Amino acid sequence: MKKLRITLVRSKYGWKPKHREILKGLGLKKIGQTVIREETPSIRGMLEHVKHLIKVEEIHE
Repeated sequence: MKKLRITLVRSKYGWKPKHREILKGLGLKKIGQTVIREETPSIRGMLEHVKHLIKVEEIHE
């Protein structure tokens, strides 16, 4: 399964509480923080909601 490198590039403050909860669910807390997650439909849905706050890169293993 493909993995995704997700980096928080904008502040979570000033956005809807739902967006902040999604970032918390992804494990992102600080600007510049990067997490690796497997690509699943639920993760893709979360990323679609906060695409204006993050940068996503696919990792091919």
